Amino acid sequence: MDIIKVILLGIVEGVTEFLPISSTGHLILAHEFIGLQPQSFQNAFDVCIQLGAILAVVVLYFSKLWPFQREEGKVVAEKDTLVLWLKVIVGVIPSAVLGFLFDDFIDEHLFKPQVVAATLLIYGILILVIENRNEKKHVKAKVGRVENIPYAMAFAIGLFQCLAMVPGTSRSAATILGALLLGASRGAAAEFSFFLAIPTMFGATLLKIVKNGLAFSAYQWFLIALGAVVSFVVAVVVIQKFMDYIRKRDFRIFGTYRIVLGLIVFLYFTFS
Repeated sequence: MDIIKVILLGIVEGVTEFLPISSTGHLILAHEFIGLQPQSFQNAFDVCIQLGAILAVVVLYFSKLWPFQREEGKVVAEKDTLVLWLKVIVGVIPSAVLGFLFDDFIDEHLFKPQVVAATLLIYGILILVIENRNEKKHVKAKVGRVENIPYAMAFAIGLFQCLAMVPGTSRSAATILGALLLGASRGAAAEFSFFLAIPTMFGATLLKIVKNGLAFSAYQWFLIALGAVVSFVVAVVVIQKFMDYIRKRDFRIFGTYRIVLGLIVFLYFTFS
């Protein structure tokens, strides 16, 4: 049963990590029916399997993210790629600092269904408001490609990412919405959100592992590895489909979905 649960949770993580619909919100709801024991392992598992989804970004965007190329028998660093990584580092600084300082507080006080329901609803409404505003005012993106995002915008997007420390917000929703408000195109916003996820989620996973003192059993490590592999495979497919989707359409469907899911979460935990 544990293996079946882990496969299902890995699928949920892989589908929801990069869509602006909150992987945490979905996992909290999923744990009501397919929870893992003990609770401390379940919490660590949710964070650790995100590494699988993050590796999907590395694989799909390897050529854009790997700065070293071989030319005429020599290894040469691509300046544009190094600059992109510097912007990612600048963007991750705010959440790295605040996450380290407030991780325990967030785990203790904010991982509640009511908080998740509220944030699902709030950001679902915001997505609809922003998309309607952009359509009504014919807002055009100032930055069309992820490589052209300036350092100041990268840092500002990083500040938006801090909002995602509140469960249910969705890291991708916070960063993508922030990037759109700052003038990035949908494609550039989504890609920069993906790239920010690499150091952000790696750091979050490392923090959880250290706090648990590497105290997982061999069986628990196996379950984490299995969940990560499943989330990786699913995320590869989802990222490709998501990028194809937003090249032609806006984010309204995700805003509507968040509102519906938020209401379901609220009603379920209120009356269950």
